[in-house]
Amino acid sequence: MSGVLTPGRKKIEKLDRLSELSARRDDERGVSLWQEAFRRLRRNPAAIIGALILAAFVLVAVVGPFLVPHDPVAQTWRGEVSDARAHYPGPRAENWFGVDHLGRDEFSRIVVGARQTLLVGVVSTLIGLVVGAIIGGTAGAAAGLGGRFGRWVDNALMRVVDMLLALPSLLLAVSIAALLGPSLVTVMIAVGTVSVPVFARLLRGSMIAQSNTDYVLASTSLGVKRGRIALTHILPNSLAPVIVQATLTLATAIIEAAALSFLGLGNQDSSIPEWGVMLADAQRYLDAAPRLAVLPAIGIIVTALGFTLLGEAMREALDPKLRK
Repeated sequence: MSGVLTPGRKKIEKLDRLSELSARRDDERGVSLWQEAFRRLRRNPAAIIGALILAAFVLVAVVGPFLVPHDPVAQTWRGEVSDARAHYPGPRAENWFGVDHLGRDEFSRIVVGARQTLLVGVVSTLIGLVVGAIIGGTAGAAAGLGGRFGRWVDNALMRVVDMLLALPSLLLAVSIAALLGPSLVTVMIAVGTVSVPVFARLLRGSMIAQSNTDYVLASTSLGVKRGRIALTHILPNSLAPVIVQATLTLATAIIEAAALSFLGLGNQDSSIPEWGVMLADAQRYLDAAPRLAVLPAIGIIVTALGFTLLGEAMREALDPKLRK
């Protein structure tokens, strides 16, 4: 049926809608897009909550490993753990979150694991952003300023991007991770590759919208080279929706990285604390010590929630329909 939208088409239309945000002009008072957006964010409770969550997460990830009370890899309380009796000491004065199945301090591992989780999320998002920006920027500049040959280049690149968007993101990430072999670097590459078509399509649409503005027409009429117009004029003014999407992608990157680690495609060294690996190790002890799975799961959920709240608030703040 022609009226039914496929999941891939829904994603494409959502990205094209977001790409229109950067083509809007500032209001009569001369306030820039980002200044007005920041004012709207300060009045948005969801943005404040998301920012506080992310500030706490980053603080724990950066400073926490230097302040943990115990070595996160030392099996100090191994003698108190009994697999036969399913006994794993719970929270107490010495161990705030108890100990895991190998007698390691769970609180220290949760805190140190935040750094690994942040590293995976940020690096994978940067991979998707950089590669996607190269593809989307090339396609957008070609479509907006390249004439007939540029439109051919744009069509060729976007058909590949559309095929990637049509695939379920987690399935694509699992396929890439299985092909490259389990490791932390593999998780970053797999999750980053999944976000490449999102950034590419978004930046391409934003640049095409900018190509129809008056300042581009004026620059062209003055004889400015098309490459310079694309790099120094169109591209900087097309980044607003891409930055918003990067914030949202960080949330999904953390969840997808944890999912790959849970499936055994992440770092194979379980002694290195990482929330996804901790969640995978804890599945064998759900009956005896469910906290071993609940604690890292809460960390993943709350962190993803913080990125999502802030990202959605930024999207609303930049929406021209809500600007006065």
